[in-house]
Formats: sequence, C-alpha cells, structure tokens
Amino acid sequence: MRSGIRRPGRALRGPSGHRPPSRTVALGAPAAWGAVAATYRLACPLAQQSGLGARLVTSAVFLAVGTGLVLHVRRVLLRELRRAHAVAGAAQSVLLRPLPPRVDGLSVAAAQLSADRGAAIGGDLYEVIATEHGVRVVMGDVRGHGLGAIGTVAAVLGSFREAGYDEAELAGVLRRLERALARHLCERARAGPAPAGVEPEHPVAEEFVTVLLLEIDADGEMRALNCGHPWPYVLSGPGVGPLSGAEPLPPLGLFPLPADLSAPSAGRLRPGQTLVLYTDGVEDARDQRGRFFPLPAVLAESARDRPLSPRTVLRTVFARLLHHTGERPADDMAVLVLHNDRPLPTRAGPSGAREATEARLYRGARPAPTNP
Repeated sequence: MRSGIRRPGRALRGPSGHRPPSRTVALGAPAAWGAVAATYRLACPLAQQSGLGARLVTSAVFLAVGTGLVLHVRRVLLRELRRAHAVAGAAQSVLLRPLPPRVDGLSVAAAQLSADRGAAIGGDLYEVIATEHGVRVVMGDVRGHGLGAIGTVAAVLGSFREAGYDEAELAGVLRRLERALARHLCERARAGPAPAGVEPEHPVAEEFVTVLLLEIDADGEMRALNCGHPWPYVLSGPGVGPLSGAEPLPPLGLFPLPADLSAPSAGRLRPGQTLVLYTDGVEDARDQRGRFFPLPAVLAESARDRPLSPRTVLRTVFARLLHHTGERPADDMAVLVLHNDRPLPTRAGPSGAREATEARLYRGARPAPTNP
C-alpha cells in the first residue's frame, strides 16, 4: 500500500504528468548566454587581439549576448504578467461575480468601470438574488475608489449574500449589512496602518457605504431601503423618472440605523418597464468643460430602441459615458439594469381588453384597432 506522504526530493507533477518549471530552468537561458560570452572572451583567439576588426567582432558578440538576455527577461516578465492578470481576474470575478441574464422573470445586465487602471472592480458593489421573499437587489458605493475599497466591498457583499436568503424582512437584511460593516472597520482599525492602495487621507472612522436595497415580488410590487444612495430611474415606454423622491437614510457607517425600521413600498415594476440602478460616479462624471453626464437624457434615448433589453441600455450608457469623459473616469462607476419580462395577467371582458392594451403600451407597441 502506497503512502500518501510525498517522498523528500521528489518533484510535484501537474495534471498532465509533467513537472512544473523551476527557478533553475528559468535561469538556464541567462546562464547559457553568460557561458557563451565568457567562453568567447577567454578561449577565442580573436578576442585577444586589439585590432579594429577584432574589436568589432567582440562588440557584436557581446551585443548579441545582451540582446538575448533582454529578450529572455522580457519573455519571462510577460509570462508572469499574464499569470498575475489571470489570477487577479479570477479573484475579482469571485468577489463581484457576473450576474445571470435572467432572475425569476427579470432580465438582468450589469457592469462597472474602476477608476484604477488595470483593476476590473473597485468601490462599487451590486448583486441580484432570487429568494423565497422575492428578488432582492443591492447596489452600493464605498467611500473612496479603486483597490483600497475592495475589502469593504467584500464584507458588505458577503453579508448580503447570506442575509438576503435568511432574513424575512428587508430591514433585517440592512441591519446585517450594518453589523458586517462595523466588524470589518473594527478589524481594519486593529490591523494598524493602512495597506498599500488604501488612501491615507481616508481614516477608518470616516468610512461609510451608501446602500440601496430593493425587494421585488412576483407581481412587481417593490419595497426599498435607501441609505444615502441615488434613487434608480424607471423607464416606462418613452418616459424616464426616478423611482422615489423620498429622503434617504444616512449612509451606513456614519450613524446607527433607527430602532423603528421598515421597508416602505416603492411602487410596482410593471411588465415591460425597466429599472436602472447606478452609483453616483455616473451622474458626477464631467466632460472637459465641467458639465455633468446627462443620465436621464441618455436613458430616454436608449428607451426608444425596440426591443428594449438591459444589455442595450447598458451598452448605450457606457458608450456615452466614455465619450463624455474622454478618458478613464476619476471615480468608480456601476450600472445595473432590470427589465420586467413577466407577462401581464389579463381577464375576459372590457377590463381584460384594457389590461391587454396597457401591456402593449408598456412594451412600446401600438394598440391594435378595435372593431366598431
């Protein structure tokens, strides 16, 4: 019977049975080039001569050796860079995983743009999950941007992915997020100085997160809890308007949540309507003349396209954003689009015909003519 303990000195093998490259193999090419240069200098009679022709040949040999070393180092660095990008991409996709195209009758599309060059994610967060309590959505924005805010994003998202399934009330989910953020900030405070990538002018005591929680029932009824986040826009045919005008609660981390907390109704997302959630980096984006990005006008433009899809809205918004800023934005940006594809229930009789006409209007179609 073979033991599961690896014998000393025996190299590990990969899935295909081949041994992985070691540092000795990586240093083989530089050593070979160095050996060529040393052999030529010490053993070749031409290298001992002092004439012009001998010097030119010697210079050519050492130039070839130096070029070979540079190309080898460049190849090794590119290989390591590709490997680091693959590892970073896998880690980022686990933290802010791609959303499914459909969640319980809702078409979904989301994307974000980090302010840090080379990073796929930053201080913005979003998630959509289907639970027994309805479809629950979170959209948030951590103070600061880029790599320094990723730890806070991980703490808030991890808490939502558990609390969204466990808590019967949306208020319970928000309280779980508040506790998770408090624990994360306490751990950061005990850890000492800020790690690389965290802005030193952002002390832990001033860390906060804006959060918008939504709950969408099977009939489209919505409930919302907003902690300092911009209200989403609702696209209904050619019209664009905010979901609510209510005053939001303070962002998480600044003040404790009120003792009496409940999620008020936020209206109904009817079949054919689209909900656009975003972070403040979208509307705060400026062009070279200092003008803000006209998000409502861009959404109204995208709503004219038929058939309307979340990917179409997302593509239009980000294309216009990049054209508006002219370069990489100064803040993280995220957009989440939900489109209600659920069929509108109809009944027989005049009221049923009215509901069918209403459903066609929500989808941007013209009502069918009726016989006199």
